[in-house]
Amino acid sequence: MASPLRSLVYDDNRYQKAFHLFLERSSEHQCMKDFIHNILPDIVSSIGNGKPHLNVIGVGSGDGRIDMEMFSELHLKHPGVTVDYEVVEPSSQQLHSYKVLVSQKSDLDYITFKWNKMTSSEFEEQWKLKEMTKKADFIHMIQMLYYVKDVEATIGFFRSLLEKNGKLLIILVSGESGWGKLWQTFRGQISVCEISQCVTTADVKRILDSGGVQYKSYTLPSEMDITECFSEGDQSGELLLDFLTEVDRFSQTASPQLKADVIKLLRDPACSREADGKVLFNNNLEVIVVDSPR
Repeated sequence: MASPLRSLVYDDNRYQKAFHLFLERSSEHQCMKDFIHNILPDIVSSIGNGKPHLNVIGVGSGDGRIDMEMFSELHLKHPGVTVDYEVVEPSSQQLHSYKVLVSQKSDLDYITFKWNKMTSSEFEEQWKLKEMTKKADFIHMIQMLYYVKDVEATIGFFRSLLEKNGKLLIILVSGESGWGKLWQTFRGQISVCEISQCVTTADVKRILDSGGVQYKSYTLPSEMDITECFSEGDQSGELLLDFLTEVDRFSQTASPQLKADVIKLLRDPACSREADGKVLFNNNLEVIVVDSPR
């Protein structure tokens, strides 16, 4: 019998609402910024081999706010270097926001943007079709491996594009986070399509370890206020539940038992802590940095 559940990725308007609410309720972007300004500079210091030009690919670049933080550090480490930047983003709303952000900046004249409104799979298909030989000095994949059909193949493809001394940066929720516990428990029930997968850094590490690929990892502590999820009928709470489960209108379409089980687990100490009357979900991220295979 077909599942009544529908993946949130098929309703971009609702996904964007849920995503922006998630950013408001979590410290996700702040912990990424801390990493970018404190750790990333050392990671990107060795890329480029002194070349006057860098090729960069952002896979799932979103609205560009995190990219801008990265470029500020990249520019400080490699002053005077020009950048060719491939932006890969399937959401029209996010891509539009990115272009608006770029238009408001006056200090990006060293970057040439190429806009690719497509999924990572479509980008890979076009790259191979055009028999592209260009290599990238830096590639980042932030919170996007949930939306690919084959995680291992996707990582393998983008790693193959790295120039010598190039770096592939992957950011996902940690396998030790509340997401890890939630997905470990309910993966078979809420992962309802092949491009909405319950993937954590634990899965990525297993893939890399099995292939003998060397990498470094960094934990980024983060929390998310999910208090509203426990108020029946609260619109913000329902959007957050959609985002947590990746299920469109989870409260209306999940069975009463599944909904009750998910709500119970979300409040469990394995996923969240309570402080000052709030329920704070463990939203820890992890960064995995992979070197070029060359």
